[in-house]
Amino acid sequence: MINLVNRTGDLGQFSFIMVGIPGLEAFHFWIGIPLCLVYVVTLVGNIIVVMIIKVEPDLHKPMFLFLCMLAVNDVLLSSTILPKMLGIMWMGSREIGFGSCLLQMYLVHTFSMVDSALLLAMAFDRYVAICRPLHYATILSTTAVVKMGLAAAARGVILVIPGPILLNRSPSCFLKVIPHAYCEHMAVVKLVTCANTFINRTYGLSVALLVVGLDLGLIATSYALILWAVFQLSSRDARAKALGTCAAHTCIILVFYVPSLFTFLTHRIGKHVPAYIHIILASLYVLLPPMLNPLVYGMKTQQIRQRVLGLFHPGRKADW
Repeated sequence: MINLVNRTGDLGQFSFIMVGIPGLEAFHFWIGIPLCLVYVVTLVGNIIVVMIIKVEPDLHKPMFLFLCMLAVNDVLLSSTILPKMLGIMWMGSREIGFGSCLLQMYLVHTFSMVDSALLLAMAFDRYVAICRPLHYATILSTTAVVKMGLAAAARGVILVIPGPILLNRSPSCFLKVIPHAYCEHMAVVKLVTCANTFINRTYGLSVALLVVGLDLGLIATSYALILWAVFQLSSRDARAKALGTCAAHTCIILVFYVPSLFTFLTHRIGKHVPAYIHIILASLYVLLPPMLNPLVYGMKTQQIRQRVLGLFHPGRKADW
């Protein structure tokens, strides 16, 4: 296999070869099975959440509108990488065009950034609902919710654009093989062999740390204030219910942010981390949250839980 190629002529004729999960090639077929199940559960769970919220007027409230935005974004995020990953695992379809790789890279990071913003918006929604309930309708009006959703999308779209542009303007020498399961920014930057990629690396790390640090810090602040308010409640049942909800949401947030920080930093300082560990964690942070979000945020919500149960057991209400 030719490991070094020159990017000349039509970009449509230039392509990379994606390895998948380095070191575990012999197990790709079996790895593809849980990946396929993850994709099916992600699609079914998020589509059900969107449909229920759409058809139920009682659910046209800020919390559920944010959840609906998150569900749509999660479907798009999973669909950006999982079909190609399954092609690699099951059909050996490892080739990806230069333009397609840059597009996938752009979409993965954009949708991930939108996910982060929506998790922050949902944490803010819970803070206002619990800590400032009398001002909830004023602070989170429908107009405000729409603006927050548009701001989340705009931030991702704008901040990620320089990444593929800088790579597209790089000199014409790239390594051909991408030791990854999808086109991730730093994985592609490392393929440039005859140019200084300092700007690419610095911009990518700066954006990642800024977004993750800002969003995670504000989310942590929101839940800290929520917990403070919860512990002031006199009802033990109310405290237990609120703590259970916060614990479930915290688990989702950790599943999203911890692997993402790990993979960002591993590209720079984790030279001794086995490649398969790095790629598995880099895949988990974009695959697991979209599957878990409808289960945690949706099923922990009584209105959605009752309607889902009604799909399978008409006339029966959820009591859990």
